[in-house]
Amino acid sequence: MTPSRYRAVAVLFALAAAFLLVSARSSAAERPPSGAQELGDPDYGVCRGTDPRCYHDWGNFDPAAGYRVLLYTRTAGPRHANLGPALAPGLNPPLTAANIVQNGVLELGRANGFVVDWTEDVTRLASPGNLFRYNAVVFFSTSRDTLDDAAQTSLRQYIRGGGGFVGVHNAFGTEYNWPWYEGLLDGANYYDHGPAQTGTVRTADRQNLPRRWEFRDEWYNLVPFPSRVRVLATVDESTLAEGVAGGSGHPGHGANHPVAWCQYYDGGRAWLTTLGHDAGLFNDTVPGAAYFRAMLLGGIESAMGRAPFCR
Repeated sequence: MTPSRYRAVAVLFALAAAFLLVSARSSAAERPPSGAQELGDPDYGVCRGTDPRCYHDWGNFDPAAGYRVLLYTRTAGPRHANLGPALAPGLNPPLTAANIVQNGVLELGRANGFVVDWTEDVTRLASPGNLFRYNAVVFFSTSRDTLDDAAQTSLRQYIRGGGGFVGVHNAFGTEYNWPWYEGLLDGANYYDHGPAQTGTVRTADRQNLPRRWEFRDEWYNLVPFPSRVRVLATVDESTLAEGVAGGSGHPGHGANHPVAWCQYYDGGRAWLTTLGHDAGLFNDTVPGAAYFRAMLLGGIESAMGRAPFCR
């Protein structure tokens, strides 16, 4: 090989090396500086994401009839303290002062013009006809296998008919082994959480909330991770003084740790938040409780079609 050809080959190698170095630096810059990476983008075989064409507007809900939601808090595993004692069978059973979540959501409805029914009786979810009475169904800190086969089928048909779903806190620790439900949660499940502590929530634009606000929670770590969604709020992990690493080894999500998001799913609407652990959510004994309630109200109203969804 002539000297000129040696020089040409050397130049080509140098250019290739420079390109690879720049590409590596660019890729590193695009990744969060810390936290769990590549947690999966599962495909659930349904139309889902932020495209409103995934929604089925089949006339199952009449706004002139008013708005009504069903609050479901049944637990078949660990029970959060803010749920209070387990409820008696039936619809709208007696509540005690310790049923903080149920009383709080009921008052949220009273103050904002929609009716709230509540239950932990799985038979109340046994048919799509029962669920189509409601503009949205709210799962608040349900746990484990809280639905039987009839209720699973009913919920799926309800969502496919344009129903709204709101999942709060341990709704992510529910129905682990049902892939369709995992997709309803936007492709996410609870994995573990760090210490309960105060941190800073960052909200996306176009919401009636401050861009940054303090809140106390457990800060769920997730596997899988939300995909094809609009993220509405994240937690700034740098504000968590006790760290975000979970009890089962999850390192946290770094620069992109979502705490609220939304999507259209299999014909319906799904609004989700991992927040909602503390007993002070409805009596302002934790920082940011009023902002949490405002965010939850926005989620319920958008999921039931009373306000623009996922914007």
